Amino acid sequence: MLKKLLLSMFASSVMLFAANVGDLSSVKTLKIDRDMTKMGKSCVECHAKETPGMVNDWKESRHGHVGISCIDCHQVKKDSPMATQACPGVKGTDVYISLLVTPKTCERCHPSEVKEFQESGHGRAGLQVHAKDGMQKLMNHFEGADNPHTKGSAEATGCMQCHGKVVELGKDNRPTAETWPQAGIGTIYPDGSVGNCASCHTRHKFSIAEARKPAACSSCHLGPDHPDKEIYDNSKHGHIFNAEGNEWKYDSAPDAWEPGDYRAPTCATCHMSGIGDLKTTHNVSRRLKWNLWAPKSNLRDGGLDNAVKVWKEEGKFSKGNPVAGHPDGSVAARAEMEKVCSSCHSTLHTKNFFEMADKHVILYNESYFEPAKKMYDELKAKGLIAQDPWTDEFHKVYYHLWHHQGRRMRQGALMNGPDYAHWHGVFELQQDIRELKKIYEHRMKTGKID
Repeated sequence: MLKKLLLSMFASSVMLFAANVGDLSSVKTLKIDRDMTKMGKSCVECHAKETPGMVNDWKESRHGHVGISCIDCHQVKKDSPMATQACPGVKGTDVYISLLVTPKTCERCHPSEVKEFQESGHGRAGLQVHAKDGMQKLMNHFEGADNPHTKGSAEATGCMQCHGKVVELGKDNRPTAETWPQAGIGTIYPDGSVGNCASCHTRHKFSIAEARKPAACSSCHLGPDHPDKEIYDNSKHGHIFNAEGNEWKYDSAPDAWEPGDYRAPTCATCHMSGIGDLKTTHNVSRRLKWNLWAPKSNLRDGGLDNAVKVWKEEGKFSKGNPVAGHPDGSVAARAEMEKVCSSCHSTLHTKNFFEMADKHVILYNESYFEPAKKMYDELKAKGLIAQDPWTDEFHKVYYHLWHHQGRRMRQGALMNGPDYAHWHGVFELQQDIRELKKIYEHRMKTGKID
């Protein structure tokens, strides 16, 4: 009898549960405790009046939906180098905050993403510029004209907005005008952390959909030296995106954003997304075979080195560091990128495309950069490059050969932008190398800089 009663009760409960799946109308009490703290509510209420744009973004964010508020990200310990009580809402309390939200805060919830980011080229963006004497001299001496009244403006309004800078603190531990605000992806903070998640997931919505669209990348990846957004628009991928991309689905969960949500890849699809059996990664360099930004393109081999660790130990970016890439080298990197392509293309299509694109990179290396570098080194050894290189025609043509036309040639080839691989690329290079040879032969013959 007891057994029959228990079976009957179990069957009734199963029927009741089945009837209520997706229907909570019969549930009397349904509460999820994710309430904000008193201080958290106080921050939101104050900022709703003072900075309503921030609060409106936060209200639409996933953070807002789960009760993560201002104080959860902006509160720091009293002994933090960034700690301040400059905000009236915390003044005189035991709460300390910082305007700066660093990767150390983000990694409390997103440790894998922060680790992957630090292994990428993005993680080195600020360190490289800060540690290169040539870049510092270009920004402050040549571009900044050593003007004491405008010191730092060339860097603050330009380079650091993409690369990032070492943030310095002034009165009340608040960041200085020379170093903040910025959107630099490789920002270096007083707490020793490096990176800027908000470069792609902008404050205070931190949208995954926004970061998946080409606009997230085109703030920095555009212009004469690396026109990646323009190259994308020139490609068939960009053609399809510009025709219908506003209708695609961008908010699928990580590792679930697949063809069908979109008809052509965006930057994030190829460089970051979990597609097929690939996992989502924040190491944007992981699937890259070549370092296309450098004067000469080398294979991304030799393993990874953590630029943040080097910065802390040596106080500089070591020239010996291998370029960021796949931990197993360039072959593994290309294999992963081919898996991305295979979601939409045949194996033959993918193999043929990369075969010719790789040859275009080798053409740049062997027929343009290497001869130009050889001539430059010989002239310099003989004192035939001007002390002020930006008055020297050979130096200017050489610089543009690799930094502008050469990058366009290589990046256009690997991202299927024919106008950039050709007219803005190799066509310009064949003129550059002829101009360099003409100047080189004249100087070697006369022993003079005209």
